[in-house]
Amino acid sequence: MRSKRSLGVVLLGATLAMPFTASALADEVVEQIELGLELYQEEDYGGAVTELEFAINDIRKLLSGRIAETFPDAPEGWTAGEAESAGGGGAAALMGGGGSMLQRNYREDEGEGRLEASLMIDNPMVQGMAAMFHNPAMIAAQPNMERVRMGRESAIVKWEADRSRVEATLLLDGRILMQVKGQGIDSPDVAVDLLKAWDLAEVRARAAR
Repeated sequence: MRSKRSLGVVLLGATLAMPFTASALADEVVEQIELGLELYQEEDYGGAVTELEFAINDIRKLLSGRIAETFPDAPEGWTAGEAESAGGGGAAALMGGGGSMLQRNYREDEGEGRLEASLMIDNPMVQGMAAMFHNPAMIAAQPNMERVRMGRESAIVKWEADRSRVEATLLLDGRILMQVKGQGIDSPDVAVDLLKAWDLAEVRARAAR
């Protein structure tokens, strides 16, 4: 078994590599893990589980924060808000639970356009969308839906011209769902371009299991 001292050294080393804004939370994670180890060694298993669950929750927050940084910048003529958790589950719910997701809103500076970019990982809703991506007949049956290539990946774009609404959706590696919804826009291009601007390699790297 790794000693408490060596475990602390490893975790503190990892903390130094994290961004300054996350350092306080990372320090708390180290303390929680060290206390959990102490309680385990004292055979206070209930207390150990509690501390380690708090540590896991905070690690998920750190991970969600890293993934939030992958959201694309606002297009020219648009303003972006901060990426945040949606669905009421908190940032930690992005990984491993409950139907939450991360999203970022964009607003047209001189117009009525609105965009909402969202990202879900290992969420039950992702599996539901996978069926459509693997069914060309289903896509072809929808007159306002088309498949759009994005490098080696492909997205499904649904454009409702009469309502000025668009949904551009990309399924990555069967477990990462990325979507841009727009309204009050003249064409689907701004939503499609925003989805294309997402750094897929960085999303993969930060969402790795």
